[in-house]
Amino acid sequence: MKWDKYTIETTTAAEDVISAILGELGIEGIEIENHVPLTEEETGSMFIDFPLELPPDDGTSKVSFYLDPGQEQEELLRRVYTALEEEKQYLDIGSGRITKEQTEDADWMNNWKQFFQSFTIGDILIKPTWEEQQSKDQDKILIEIDPGISFGTGKHETTRLCILQLQKYMQGKEGCRVLDVGCGSGILSVVALKLGAGSVTGIDIDDNCIGSAQENMKVNHLDGQLWEFFSGNLIEEEAVRQRLGEETYDLAVANILADVIIPMAPFLLPCLKKGGVLITSGIIDFKERQVREALERAGFEVLETNFDGEWVNISARRPEDE
Repeated sequence: MKWDKYTIETTTAAEDVISAILGELGIEGIEIENHVPLTEEETGSMFIDFPLELPPDDGTSKVSFYLDPGQEQEELLRRVYTALEEEKQYLDIGSGRITKEQTEDADWMNNWKQFFQSFTIGDILIKPTWEEQQSKDQDKILIEIDPGISFGTGKHETTRLCILQLQKYMQGKEGCRVLDVGCGSGILSVVALKLGAGSVTGIDIDDNCIGSAQENMKVNHLDGQLWEFFSGNLIEEEAVRQRLGEETYDLAVANILADVIIPMAPFLLPCLKKGGVLITSGIIDFKERQVREALERAGFEVLETNFDGEWVNISARRPEDE
């Protein structure tokens, strides 16, 4: 099968942000090319005898994505261009020029699997379904993930920040109800249930994510009565807000972009019980203040802010005495 390949000329500093933007727009199969040297750990994990010889790292990067020639592309590309123009105000994204070419299907949606290997976050082991669990990890909480075409293996800084906060704020809250907004592969929902949540509800604007999250629940042998996933837009759809209800959840997690968290904040507050905690991430560092102010305007009390590289987590609470 042939695909239309679009390549964005950008910088290594902006490639993560652009990848996240594309993911939020429902674009699958993102590919990044740069000249950043591999670390010794990365080289070792690839089982190669000689280091790859790359040109000098000049700070440039190419972020590519693939679209089916049969699908409507004009509106999607317009949204990509608009998002890039907005990011230019805050971040050096290079030229941002987009080129197009046609390529044959080379199973590109599975090529990334060689780079996803088992790792731990605290006492949690996250491993791909195609790897065997090692004996040294038998005492850890096991999370198995097959991301498929959905964002979220747990290895990205934003997901890691959320998992650390789940470990903290779920202590002593066994049986609590958790809301996962922008659930992606469902990894945070799996973690919540493994940590003792009584139930999780996940929503995402992408139907593909719903199927992926459901499959990952089954892979982890989690009772179907404990979880529910559905597609919808919390900001735009009243039916979604009614379905989630008011003062329903003890804890909510939103690992999405800052530009989504900001308008969503007023709709997240009513979902939480009084005293309920909201964990947010997917926030690039220069947008931390904007997200914090949006949460406070919505009525949240900010509890803490954490950083991992250029990414930020903000955890906040719905006040008890509002």
